[in-house]
Amino acid sequence: MLNTPRARRGMVTAPHHLAAQAGLSVLREGGNAIEAAVAVAAALSVVYPHMTGIGGDGFWLVAEPGQEPQAIEGCGSALMDATDAAYAGRDAIPWRGILAANTMAGAISGWDAALQVSARWGGRLPLSRLVEEAVWHAEQGFAVTQSQAELTAEKLPELRDAPGFAETFLLDGKPPRTGEIMKLPRLGATLRALAQDGPDSFYRGKLAAAIAADHARIGALLKPADLANHQARLPAPLSVKLRKARLYNFAPPTQGFASLMILALFERYVQRIGLREADGFGYLHGLVEATKQAFLVRDRILGDPESMVVPAERYLDPEMLDLLATRIHPSRALPWPYTGAPGDTIWLGVTDGAGRQVSYIQSIYFEFGSGCVLPETGINWQNRGSSFLLQGEGPRRLAPGRRPFHTLNPAMARFEDGRAMVYGTMGGEGQPQTQAALFSRYALFGQQLQAAITAPRWLLGKTWGQTSMSLKLEDRFDAAVVATMRAAGHAVDVLEDFTATMGHAGAIVRHQDGLLEGATDPRSDGVVAAY
Repeated sequence: MLNTPRARRGMVTAPHHLAAQAGLSVLREGGNAIEAAVAVAAALSVVYPHMTGIGGDGFWLVAEPGQEPQAIEGCGSALMDATDAAYAGRDAIPWRGILAANTMAGAISGWDAALQVSARWGGRLPLSRLVEEAVWHAEQGFAVTQSQAELTAEKLPELRDAPGFAETFLLDGKPPRTGEIMKLPRLGATLRALAQDGPDSFYRGKLAAAIAADHARIGALLKPADLANHQARLPAPLSVKLRKARLYNFAPPTQGFASLMILALFERYVQRIGLREADGFGYLHGLVEATKQAFLVRDRILGDPESMVVPAERYLDPEMLDLLATRIHPSRALPWPYTGAPGDTIWLGVTDGAGRQVSYIQSIYFEFGSGCVLPETGINWQNRGSSFLLQGEGPRRLAPGRRPFHTLNPAMARFEDGRAMVYGTMGGEGQPQTQAALFSRYALFGQQLQAAITAPRWLLGKTWGQTSMSLKLEDRFDAAVVATMRAAGHAVDVLEDFTATMGHAGAIVRHQDGLLEGATDPRSDGVVAAY
């Protein structure tokens, strides 16, 4: 979708059409990109509850024209009672239930910090306006999407016994059907209270007291002091320079540096072999092998930032990237697999009429998170802390106050020709891979933005709680390319067209003359909204 320079007022891309329209309505009222992003995130927390919610975490990259991007981290840490004693007799943290709800929910603190930046940008809309449409959908009802219906039915055996799940997300005791109307009135009331008392009330106010009481009622680990001690952080974003653009992403505990590594390694590979087109064997093999190199580093060093021994920045050094790129064989696959991580998430992007941009990603980790829905506040709590380890040492070992490993990573790019791009996706292990596919097709090989997202994709490893570690390809890849990949040593599985396994990607590009170009993923329920 293109928005001409004369009409440039703003653009939103989001994985659900109602959320995109909520952001667009804020832009129409003169709101800025951050205000619109909060409106989108709030709406998604209601109408896409299997993917996100205010009981999760969120990571922001925000930028003004001519200024370096700013990062905002709304990431919760392990709770004070999340100790080895809480998991006595277990080898791993459960994926679902009260023991999976072992970290603070940081998303609302990120909203708060982002709105403080918005105020410096001249933001003027009250939070009550920004959550208005989310509240309306929660109280009046919304149509259940196909993905929510399918995932509720698929995951019900492991979610049914989580406190509050069945009462909240089943209709008449059964998984909802696509198109049925669902209401979340307790969540709507919580969003109203949040708007009235301010975001900080989530952690240090009447709402915080209600949240703590809810956790106590279901026997979960969270205590009032966990809420009171939480604060958003403002880390410096990471970046890497390519030939025609500088890329930005998020620092640990996210895997943002792996996303940057993949594209930096791939560009070196492209130059080495003289690759000239996307979607052939050389393109697909090169990106998969760059992914393996980045993931090997990621899984060796990444975790709680304060516990990491090796800084992520070391692997964005040009000399280190040059060395790692030589390990990509042009015709032979590196033996795989390794242990991966699943995830459920939303990404959204906004550009306003002044050229200010937001790349934001918000998650409850698995579909429906821990499955624990708080009885009074209606908040579905994340299970991000199930990624902690109970054995061994290292930055992913469970300990109170540590931040968990995050697949989340919002992306930005600044081109030498003046273009400014925000892009991202959901999809756990697939996030860096889909970012690489989107950006490389668009920026390195000149495909149109929507074509770059619509084109067939791949996933190395697992996501959505699955265990398969193969290289999964959508079946629109040429059969000869698939055969050559197998011959090179890739363990390939072919999936159906436009499967949500490949993520829900989106992007917005602002050209130097003000032209806005946007795209959203046909694998999602989203749209690009602009005026």
